[in-house]
Amino acid sequence: MFELETGPPHAAEESPSTVVRDMITLADWRRRLYELYATVRTTADPAQAWRLWRNRRDALLRDHPQSPLSSSERAVFNGLPYFHYEPALRHSVDLAPIDRDAPETQTLRDDGQIRLHPFARTRGLERTLGGELNVYWIAGYGGGIFLPFADATSGNETYGGGRYLLDGIKGADLGTKDGKLVLDFNFAYNPSCAYSPRWSCPLAPPHNRLPRPVRAGERMR
Repeated sequence: MFELETGPPHAAEESPSTVVRDMITLADWRRRLYELYATVRTTADPAQAWRLWRNRRDALLRDHPQSPLSSSERAVFNGLPYFHYEPALRHSVDLAPIDRDAPETQTLRDDGQIRLHPFARTRGLERTLGGELNVYWIAGYGGGIFLPFADATSGNETYGGGRYLLDGIKGADLGTKDGKLVLDFNFAYNPSCAYSPRWSCPLAPPHNRLPRPVRAGERMR
């Protein structure tokens, strides 16, 4: 299943009771992520919020039935690797509006095509990161902000397909400050397809590939 839906596809032979169980645990997974990011946004110290985020993510990946890790991986799981917290990679950015009539389309294995509408571009990252990023709105019922990116670490120090920073469908939202969007790259994380081929995920579009390394957030396992 598409990463923004968070979960593997259901096998045709699964019983109705198994499907019900899976849907309930998937709803619980999302609920816990929403609660986690709500706590992150209300924690005054960003570094403390980051440590809490790390610990709870590790607990979800280790213990939750919707974890993308296999049962054998979960049995020996000791936590995800991260770069050290870097305060300089926390930004509050202005957004410049861009044409919403030019959606970018990606094909996902079992979920068909997903359309990502670039509705704004960041201002203020060029000096530190060497480029700016498109902020997308996920087309479809409910929608949601989506900000994937790749950088000079992708494929060697971090996942080759890029990482996610914001994903409104799962509540991955760092909020705003003084009317500006908070982008803290210490909270960058891998899509589920980085852990297992059972997942099909939208990857960072060409417009969101930064030329400089972003050594913050989740590293390659």
